[in-house]
Formats: sequence, C-alpha cells, structure tokens
Amino acid sequence: MSHPILTDTQSKMKKAVDHTLHEFSSIHTGKASPTMVETISVEAYGSHMRLKDCAAISTPDPRMILIQPWDKALVSAIIKGIQTANLGFNPIPDSQVIRIPLPDMSRERRLEFVKVAHRLAEEGRVQVRTVRRDAHEAAKRAKLPEDQGNRLEKEIQVATDKATEDINRHLAAKEKELTTV
Repeated sequence: MSHPILTDTQSKMKKAVDHTLHEFSSIHTGKASPTMVETISVEAYGSHMRLKDCAAISTPDPRMILIQPWDKALVSAIIKGIQTANLGFNPIPDSQVIRIPLPDMSRERRLEFVKVAHRLAEEGRVQVRTVRRDAHEAAKRAKLPEDQGNRLEKEIQVATDKATEDINRHLAAKEKELTTV
C-alpha cells in the first residue's frame, strides 16, 4: 500500500512535469500553433482578457495563425495585444479576421529557443527537487519506523528520478523539433 506522503509527492511532481510541458508548448518552433498566442492579454470591454477568451484561434497551414474575434470591434485591440506581447509576429488585419504569418526562423533564433527550452527544463527539475525535499521533511516529521522511513525515501527518490527523466525526454524531443529545419 502506498503511503499518503508518497501519493501526494507523486501528484505534485506530475504537476511540475505537466507545467514544464505546457511551457515547452509555448516555444515557437517554426510551425504554427494556437498555444503560441492564446495567452496574450487583450484589452477588451474595459478589462484584460486572454486572447483565447475573446477569439477563435486556428492554424489553417503550418506557417499561419488565424484569429477570428467573436466581436468585430476587438480586431484593433487584438492586434495591439499581439504587438505589445513582442513575440516577433506581425499581425495582418483582413476584414473580420487577423492573420499572423510566421517568419522563417534563422539558426541563431532556433538556438536561442533551445536555450529557453533548457532553462524551462531546469526550472521544472528544480520544482521536482523542491517537492522531493518537502516530501523528505514530511517523512521525517511523520516519525515512521526506520525501515518504513527508508522505504518511503527510496520510493520518493524513484518518483523524483522518473519525473526528471520525463522532463529530460521531452526536452530532447523539443530540442530536436527546434533544430530540425
């Protein structure tokens, strides 16, 4: 039977890995993806909203993002939000839709994104190690019998190794995706 500390630790580590993978998905790889722009803040109706909350975002082809605002009056606000986000995109208004053609990425830009991916992966590994440290402290506070405590610490380390390996595996895939022209 699994100890509650281990169950909680595994859950927190999974969240750390999932967060890291979500961060990876926002890295521009040269292929259009709605996740590249969906969290951009747009000033609409007197407040700030995420782009995905006020428009439909699609990718009709690998080099184009198409944004269809639900309210035509938001076209200029969405364009301003995209330009303010400073993602290197040049939005083009086309009556009721906004087109964002993706520029070809230079080798330097690709390597820059690889560095960003490595930084995000390290942040994810740090989160996993923080969860491990907290779990070890919780196990010590629980004052378990020595054999149970040792077993729990080993299981926590196995969970840590698995989470770290997941992050490293996804980092390698992302790096390959970024460097493949």
